[in-house]
Formats: sequence, C-alpha cells, structure tokens
Amino acid sequence: MSQQDGTPTRPTGLYVSPVGQRRGVFQEACAGLFARLRVADSASQASLLLEREPADVLVLDLERFELGLDLESLGRLVAARAGAPVFVLCPFANARWLPALMGFGPLDYAIGPLDAAQTRAVLAARLAEGFTRPAQATPLEAELRGLLAVRSAAQRALEEADDSVRFAERMCEALSVWPGVVHAALFYLRDGDLHLEAEQGATRLQLAPLLLRGDKLLHSPLRHAFPGLLAAASGEFALLDALGKAGEPELADSLRGHGVEMALGLPIPAQGPGAPRGSLCLLFERARAFSQAELGALGDLAQLAAFGLRMAEMTRENEELLGRVTHLATTDALTHVANRRHGETLLEQEIRRARRYRLPLALIGFDIDRFSNINDTYGHPVGDLVLRTVADTAKALLRSSDVLVRSGGEEFLVIAPHTSAIDGLKMAEKLRAAIEQAEVPGCDHVTVSLGVAQLGETESGDSLAVRVNAALARAKRAGRNCVELAMQ
Repeated sequence: MSQQDGTPTRPTGLYVSPVGQRRGVFQEACAGLFARLRVADSASQASLLLEREPADVLVLDLERFELGLDLESLGRLVAARAGAPVFVLCPFANARWLPALMGFGPLDYAIGPLDAAQTRAVLAARLAEGFTRPAQATPLEAELRGLLAVRSAAQRALEEADDSVRFAERMCEALSVWPGVVHAALFYLRDGDLHLEAEQGATRLQLAPLLLRGDKLLHSPLRHAFPGLLAAASGEFALLDALGKAGEPELADSLRGHGVEMALGLPIPAQGPGAPRGSLCLLFERARAFSQAELGALGDLAQLAAFGLRMAEMTRENEELLGRVTHLATTDALTHVANRRHGETLLEQEIRRARRYRLPLALIGFDIDRFSNINDTYGHPVGDLVLRTVADTAKALLRSSDVLVRSGGEEFLVIAPHTSAIDGLKMAEKLRAAIEQAEVPGCDHVTVSLGVAQLGETESGDSLAVRVNAALARAKRAGRNCVELAMQ
C-alpha cells in the first residue's frame, strides 16, 4: 500500500457493524487511516458495497452479531476476500467466533473491548506492519484441518437426529468432506435386517444395484466382500485397499468404473454387547494409508453415528409411547370408542367448526334399556359383552366423520357433523334397528332408547347435551326402544 516513490498511500476500507453508534464512533476515530472508509450494517449490505467497489481492508466488528444467525453470511464475506486483508474485532466473551470464521478464510483479529483510541492504535499498527498472512500449512496441520472439518460437519448432523433417515443423509454429507472420498453411505440394522439408510457421492454410483439387492442386505451375496456389509455383519473394521483382494472381480470392476480404488467399512457400535447398529462405508478415489489420528477420528465418527441413531430410536420410541398414552387417555378400555373426557373435547371442536362454516351438527344420545337387569340376570361378563356388541354395531353403521363416545356406564353419544335434525333422526332409527337385531351370545335381544338434537345457533355443548338427555328420557317414558327428537 505504497506508491513507487516510497510515499505511503492510504488504503480503502469497509467497516461492518449492526450497531449504529459503533459505526459512528469507528468513522470518527479511524476515518483518517483510510483514503475512503465506508460502513455497512449487515453482511448483505457489505456484500453489495464490495460488489460496487472493492475495499483494501474489511473490518468486521462482531459486537451484537449472533454466531448462530450470522456466521454463514459473515463467513461468505471472509471467503470472498480470497486472502485480502480481513480484520476482526472480537468480544472477549465470544471468542468462538474466531475458529468459526477462520474456517472460511484467513483473517487477523483483536480482542475487545477496545475504546476508540485503542481501536485506532491497533488498526494503525496493522496497516503499518501489514496484516498477518497465514503460513503454509504443514502436512500435519492440513490433516488436522481436514479432520476438524469432517468432525464439525458430523456434529452438525446431530441436529437431525430426531429422524434416522435425515440424520443418515446429513452424516453422509459430512463424510463426503473427507479428502479423497467419492462416496459415503450409512447402513442401519433395523427391523431385523440391514438397510441402506442413506448415501451421498459426487459420482452416480448407487449401492443397491451393485450389492444385488435394495433391502435385507445381510443376505446379499456380497456381504463377505463389500466392506460396508462386512463391517455391519461382523462388527469389525474392514479396509479394502485394493479392490481385487475381496475375490469378487465383478464388484471390483463396477467400483473402478465409478472412480473407486479403495473402500472401508466401519461398524457403528451398539449400546452394550451385541451386533452393531450398522456401518459407515467410505469409498476413496485412490488407495492411501491412514495416520493414527485419522483412524482415531474414524472411530469417533462411528461413535457419533451410534449416538445419532440412538437418539433417533429414542425419538421414535417416545412418539410410540406418547401415542399409546394418548390412546389410553382418550379411549374407553372396554368398547374401544372415545371416552367421556375425549368426547367432550371433540364435541367442542365440532361445535366451533360448525359455527365457523355454518354447517349443521347433530348429537345423538342413547343408552341400553334395562341394562342393570342384564347384569343381574346374566352376570357382568355378559354385560360387558353387550356393551362391546352395541358399540361395534353402532361403529359399523356410522360414517368416518362421526364419533362414537361412551359417556357413562351404558350410555353413548354420537357426534354427527354435517347432520341436520331430520338426518339425525334417520341415523338414530338405523342405530336402533341394527342394535335390536344384533345377536349377543348368552343374552336375549338388546334394545336402546335414543334422543336426537341439532345444535342451535348460539347453543353451548352443555345445553345441547341437556336437550339430548331430555329427549332420551322421553323415549324411556314412551316405552323404550324408540327415538325422540329434542325440543328447541
């Protein structure tokens, strides 16, 4: 940044901060260090300004930026610099920014808080002495950087660990970052056999046709030769550094046709003793030796995959458990229809829906005539059989939109959406006739009395139920085994 005659020339600069006050303070303190200083309040604005006119120095003030929200956008700014000077002002309490941004490209930094004078002094010194240029990475540093990139990507895959397929896809994406990998796959042992859960690669290679089957991979004729299958079946690390060593020439030729020269399979350990959960499979474009650090990293990745798959299993188990608990909480154990509490909730939902869309809604109530006499005469087991028979007979007649509720001992309700009073009477009569004709082993025929009501314009669920019960009581007084329409 000097002219040919030795006279120093000032660079141009771009300062990025989301805080208006900090932009003003920086301009006042440091504008004299630059031939021209522009400011931006976001990464997107900075990107637009740099497209219009490049800047010699990019200054990123990370105060008030959020790592989880702004890393990608600020990282793209760093990457776009392609080695041009980037100076970062980083708060001491959030130094996690530094390795995260360094993953996008080289940068120099100062740790805050710094007042205006200190900021000017530090920046002036950097401009005078030159910004730190990253030294050429040694082979060991390059290897470590590659391992860290793979591990970081694999750890981010855990964000999808609530679903085994999504986690497997993200894990394969992470493994594809490994230098030299042309294809990555995750095999998962579930439902009694091995499945190809996900695969990712730059080539058009698909493993299912190559392995001669898409499922039940433990029965594949290549399970002894393909490292991914061998690792999942045996629980041992399988490394094929020359494809011909597996003794399957067709497999070797197929892999070479997709640019593969080496394959490894890494078992995903199970929780405790027993068969592995599956395997990770990496296909490389050329044979190579692994260092101790790389082999250790492979083991760590397998453990990470095991953890992710276990989290997916626990999520699935929790969902199934929640489903069973919900079923127990909302279903009558004897008749397997909705219980009273759930029925009340469903009725309120249907009332809101009927009001919103101005649709008719009918409620039918019925109970079994002289049910106490059935229990006294034939015993409670027969009484239970009568309840199940009545419920099954009613369910067989109802539409998919109707809901049958056991609201009491021998009392039932039918919530009938899109049903007027007249249609409700017809439905109730069908129920009465069908239940009267139903056969109950060990018992004479069973009858029911029914009451029907249509929801009024401003009526509540409780008021509707009261009118249905009143109609049901009239049916009882009328001699039972009949239907009555509720009064408005």
